Amino acid sequence: MSISVTNHSDRSAAKTGFVYLFVSLFCILFGAVYEHFSHEVYSYYMLYAFVFPLVGGMLPFFGIAFCRMPIPNRASCNLYHSGIAALTTGSLFQGALEIYGTTNHLVKIYWWIGTAFVLAGIVFYIVCIRGKRNKM
Repeated sequence: MSISVTNHSDRSAAKTGFVYLFVSLFCILFGAVYEHFSHEVYSYYMLYAFVFPLVGGMLPFFGIAFCRMPIPNRASCNLYHSGIAALTTGSLFQGALEIYGTTNHLVKIYWWIGTAFVLAGIVFYIVCIRGKRNKM
């Protein structure tokens, strides 16, 4: 019999990082196809929508996996993922509106809610880590 020394949380964080990488690649492909059929009209929101899952999702979770930091709890992960999803969706939606040639003031809600969820997820993660350290 042998005991595996791999940490499940490291694999879980790395797996989440790879999911965010694929979401970033999907956003790049989606933006390229959408702008290909937009008759030479471009939007920076559509072009750079991949940055939110890449920088906000892939890099932090690969950092958690490779630096062997504690894995976030379920509440902080859900808040953080929801925030990244809202920011990415808001960027794609704003890009589609700009390509169409219109505006909508309700798009600001994506930015506010997305930022609030990301910050709440980070705060819950920090509180959880400090709570675990104080118990030791």
